[in-house]
Amino acid sequence: MKEDSPTSWHEVPEPDVVRMLKSDATGGLTQGEVDERLREFGGNEMTAQKRMSEWKRFLLQFAQPLMYILLVASVVTLVLGEYVDSAVIFGVTFMNALVGFLQESKAEKAIEALSKMVLTEATVRRDGRKQRVNSVKLVPGDIVLLQSGDKVPADLRLLIVRNLQVDESALTGESVAVEKEVGVVEPGAGIGDRKNLAFAGTLVTYGQAEGVVVATGNRTETGKIAGLIDGAADLSTPLTRKIAEFSKLVLWVILGLAVLSFVIGVVRGEKAVDMFMAAVALAVGAIPEGLPAAVTITLAIGVSRMAKHRAIIRKLPAVESLGSTTIICSDKTGTLTENKMTVQQVFAGGKLFDVTGSGYETAGEVMMDGEIAAVDQHKALHETLLAGLLNNDSQIVRDDDQLKVEGDPTEGALIVAAQKLGLVPEDTHDAHPRLDVIPFESEHQFMATLHSRGEGEPRVIFKKGSVERLLERCTHGLGDDGKLAPVDVEGVNAAVEQMAAKGMRVLAFARLEVAHDHKELDHDHLKDGLTFLGLQGMIDPPRAEAILSVRKCREAGIQVKMITGDHALTARSIAMQLGLRGGGGGDDETELIAVTGRELEKLSDDELAYVAERAAVFARVAPEQKLKLVKALQSRGHIVAMTGDGVNDAPALKQADIGVAMGITGTDVAKGAADMLLTDDNFASIQAAVEEGRSVFDNLTKFIIWTLPTNFGEATILLAAILLGTALPALPVQLLWINMVTAVLLGLMLVFEPKERDLMQRPPRDPKQPIITFPLFMRTGLVTLILLIGAFGAFLWEQEVRGKSVIEARTTVINVIVVVECFYLLNCRSLLHSMFFVGLWTNLAVYAGIAAMLGAQVLFTHSALMNRLFHSAPLDGTSWLYVFGVGVAAYCVVELEKWIRLKVTQKDMDAGSQDS
Repeated sequence: MKEDSPTSWHEVPEPDVVRMLKSDATGGLTQGEVDERLREFGGNEMTAQKRMSEWKRFLLQFAQPLMYILLVASVVTLVLGEYVDSAVIFGVTFMNALVGFLQESKAEKAIEALSKMVLTEATVRRDGRKQRVNSVKLVPGDIVLLQSGDKVPADLRLLIVRNLQVDESALTGESVAVEKEVGVVEPGAGIGDRKNLAFAGTLVTYGQAEGVVVATGNRTETGKIAGLIDGAADLSTPLTRKIAEFSKLVLWVILGLAVLSFVIGVVRGEKAVDMFMAAVALAVGAIPEGLPAAVTITLAIGVSRMAKHRAIIRKLPAVESLGSTTIICSDKTGTLTENKMTVQQVFAGGKLFDVTGSGYETAGEVMMDGEIAAVDQHKALHETLLAGLLNNDSQIVRDDDQLKVEGDPTEGALIVAAQKLGLVPEDTHDAHPRLDVIPFESEHQFMATLHSRGEGEPRVIFKKGSVERLLERCTHGLGDDGKLAPVDVEGVNAAVEQMAAKGMRVLAFARLEVAHDHKELDHDHLKDGLTFLGLQGMIDPPRAEAILSVRKCREAGIQVKMITGDHALTARSIAMQLGLRGGGGGDDETELIAVTGRELEKLSDDELAYVAERAAVFARVAPEQKLKLVKALQSRGHIVAMTGDGVNDAPALKQADIGVAMGITGTDVAKGAADMLLTDDNFASIQAAVEEGRSVFDNLTKFIIWTLPTNFGEATILLAAILLGTALPALPVQLLWINMVTAVLLGLMLVFEPKERDLMQRPPRDPKQPIITFPLFMRTGLVTLILLIGAFGAFLWEQEVRGKSVIEARTTVINVIVVVECFYLLNCRSLLHSMFFVGLWTNLAVYAGIAAMLGAQVLFTHSALMNRLFHSAPLDGTSWLYVFGVGVAAYCVVELEKWIRLKVTQKDMDAGSQDS
């Protein structure tokens, strides 16, 4: 095969297309052919856009107002002959830009690495069998199988089509799904008129099809139009933008104060040069220039932690929303449950049979009244299990010594049940070859297959689906003896209720005999005249970890709601095992309230909002009703996380504050609409991600509360000196040293703080609540005041009481600020409790950072080189004793404030509970 093959594939008949691509429509390519074509054409991916060069990204770190001020200060001091100060200011500015550049690069790489974990898969036929492969591995000539919910992985010439409709809006802008067909399209037809092609990146909204790959990667129509894609990660979030705006506001306020201080000093007769240095020092000390970068890296680290819990964040703002989640709406099957369906009961011929065994192991029997049921004595039982085996697109395979289902777990359970009766899948399929199929669609709630029984024998259509849809189309039923009789509707419904009460999912089975030459299936064939065969009741037990996670969510003030298409009684039974409860407005929050989709349809918007908040289970819910539920809950002020895996779930996933798609069973459409993917489809991963989201925001708040008093303290110390007319207690280069080194060695250590053990006992955070609440604002003011008194007091005490030089006094001031920061870092390990509550040794990074910081301060104070660069001087033991005395005092005052506030809060809570 050559790369210059014709691109007008829509003009060529299907057999010729397959021949030109040197493929096989029946068996597909061999693995050897795939490997050879991968070498020839490369992977099925578009070439990424050339990204901004590293040097340009580094220079952009200087494109900030603060950086401009520092660079100007460096140039002015150079002109004034202050060569050392100029070099240090520029050096620190350079280092600050370098740290920001490295942090940004690390964050982007973390996001990119996680995005690569989310792989799109395609179903292909290779070496004569159906396989799931990474879509990047597709090559021209591959035979691809499509079904509703799939994203088309490459440009395909369609070979077989069954009611196929494709949303091509991403390519053509046409909002209406296009109905596809086979056959030749006239030459010169536009992309929108090429009905026999399916294009890469478009979405299958209905039906099934098979096609052969005619173009991959940049050679696809999407690749040609889109050109080169940009894979850059967007690290901007509402929080980072809010922090950036806050920093700008602080910047202009501080610049105003700096200008005011400069004017006041000059009016008083001070030297303009000295006042300029004072103004620069005030600006440098007051602005938290490293805050935006620290926020970004904290969020990125949080995303990496969530990935370890099998929750992949696709959109960074979801990290913030997770911490505020008040309601989680979850699918049942596979998310709250094991997703290992097991048929436990069969109702056929008016009799109820028990099926022993569990999971996908075939060990077990079909029993009635404690005895093994004989196949030849129960004709309806045989036909019911036969229908489940043949009306089936799945298979049981052994992988790493474990049995698993390739396909739908429900269909897997039907296969195992048939095997327990003695039916052999391979032999049964050979004896009843499939001729046609109507695939399952959610709007029809059934699947039908046409089978041959041998030459001249009547053919049979098997149909499976919901009891409601099938029973109304059956005119008679199959008795236990194999004879036809009127359908016992009451008996069937009683069996359904009995199975559902035990938490089982119930499927109904029917058949229709047709002429021996009948070849195709159509919906008209299945409207009526069916023979009811029986019911199979299966159960998917709750995950043990989901039960624990639901309890943790309730303790955290988060409601968990189950949304399922299952029968109400089935859903209610599983919900009770999970520990779900109603709430949000109900008189009795321990009550489990289950609501059906039909009941929801009758409610007004206000009634729907009330019921949505109070109910815990929504059963027989259509996918489009999920969107209404999300909007209803949001109208009550809730932050909603919604799970989904189907095409029709996409609107609800987009509407939800956090859309959660299933990484295993989820369609590409659902994954594309989601903010977060679960790689294990497990509810426990959602709960873990919510907990991690709270932890990320908690640690982020700790960093902000730690850094602000430092900047405000430095500014107030300098402002006090300017207003009092004294010498500056600290120089610009010294404040630059503090801000640069402490942010890296101290502040970022809070990122590694483990989750506090009462984190999930706190109510969800109100997203409208400011980052700095009033209590934390008051604490910031308290620490700022401690720094002002301790540092400015040290400056005056060293000079006026001890007779030390101004250089020694400034060195003492710098060490007071740093040591107070070290002790305050220990306070900030928890904003509510003492560090003994969170565990003295649970974050060794804090102690490593403090040790490194104190070591740096010893060099700053006693190294001759540092003395020359930063205008510092060695201190004696008395000065060091004063420095650490202020640090210890600051720690004790803050801990006392936390203790008093905790007692007052507890007292208010106790009073409130007594009033209620």
